[in-house]
Amino acid sequence: MRAVRTTSQVGRQIVVAGGGLAGLRTVAGLRALRYDGAVTLIGAESRPPYDRPPLSKKLMAGQLDDTTLEPDLGSLGVDTRLGETATGVDAGPGSGGVLRTDHGEHRFDDLVLATGAVPVVLPGQGRQRFLRTIDDALTLRALLRPGLRLAIVGAGWIGAELATAAAGRGCLVTVVEAAAAPLAVAVGADVGALTTGWYAAAGVELRLRERVASVEPGGVALSSGGWLPADEVVTAVGVRPAVAWLEGSAVALDNGVAVDEQLRASVPGVWAVGDCMAFWSRRFQRRLRLEHWDGALRSPAAVAASLTGAPGGYDPVPYFWSEQFGRMIQYAGFHGGADRITVRGDPAEDRWAVFWLAGDVPVALLTVNSPRDLLQGRRLIEAGAGADATRLADPGVPVAQAAGG
Repeated sequence: MRAVRTTSQVGRQIVVAGGGLAGLRTVAGLRALRYDGAVTLIGAESRPPYDRPPLSKKLMAGQLDDTTLEPDLGSLGVDTRLGETATGVDAGPGSGGVLRTDHGEHRFDDLVLATGAVPVVLPGQGRQRFLRTIDDALTLRALLRPGLRLAIVGAGWIGAELATAAAGRGCLVTVVEAAAAPLAVAVGADVGALTTGWYAAAGVELRLRERVASVEPGGVALSSGGWLPADEVVTAVGVRPAVAWLEGSAVALDNGVAVDEQLRASVPGVWAVGDCMAFWSRRFQRRLRLEHWDGALRSPAAVAASLTGAPGGYDPVPYFWSEQFGRMIQYAGFHGGADRITVRGDPAEDRWAVFWLAGDVPVALLTVNSPRDLLQGRRLIEAGAGADATRLADPGVPVAQAAGG
């Protein structure tokens, strides 16, 4: 553990590289813990921090136009540098160093990396759109109209949510997915297959086991040799941590910035939060990198605590949610070490759940329109308690009563 610091931090400089939710929460967390030293917040986008989950949901549906979280960053006593991109780090022999950007240099005693993630780009000369920033979302929403031929590459969370919104606006939507089922990368093909029927019911054409060779003017060239004509193409095949600018530095990378349970990087005085970090989870005994709002919301508190000498540590039960085709999907835990699956209820209905178990211990669950099951199941996972799989599968038995199997 780092030495406990005094309340007054006059003369100390903390730099936060990343102007999204994770960066904002880091600054707010420091101030909440009475850190009164200098903080500089650097963001590549020209906008103040905003919320991303509504971009593919309420904003795309026209229910919101702006998701800004903190328009007045000055109230946090932070030196804000928007429209400035981090380009490198020069760390000193001890704690501290210099963050280089496309606008200059910033000396730091501590540096918090919160640069997030960037979309994967497909080959080809055609225009491909993405749904990552608020500008992306506003531009795409303006294009959605009845009869628009929209090709979405990827049937993951974003692809499904965008297909929902576009179909609702009368677009002719085709989703192309290389895997055998929607959400296969996120939850596995067996569970993802349970959502396949939602697409046809919403009037969306779903093409599974279909790889895209390239995006070209007027459509998508398929690896099978086929051609999918489209007026617009949205690429939604995942993101990568925005850490390429750190390659060659002393900051160790492992599918993101490699950090410990305190979110400390390999270089003294450097930390990471949000989508760009790959943290060691004691709970699941492996390094995890999450790409969801909950991580960006919660991890900054752990860093703020460590920086101010308060009790800290970060070992969450991962959580995320999605709204697609009129359904609320929630997931908690990590199913990478599971050896069996238990389905709760009937997936043909609008309310059901899936539990992943390692032996008799639930390690993850996915729920559809079942918030009570999510709440109780998440508590089981947090406790690391065994459960009776037969009772878990019975929707007439509260999940909490399945514990102790």
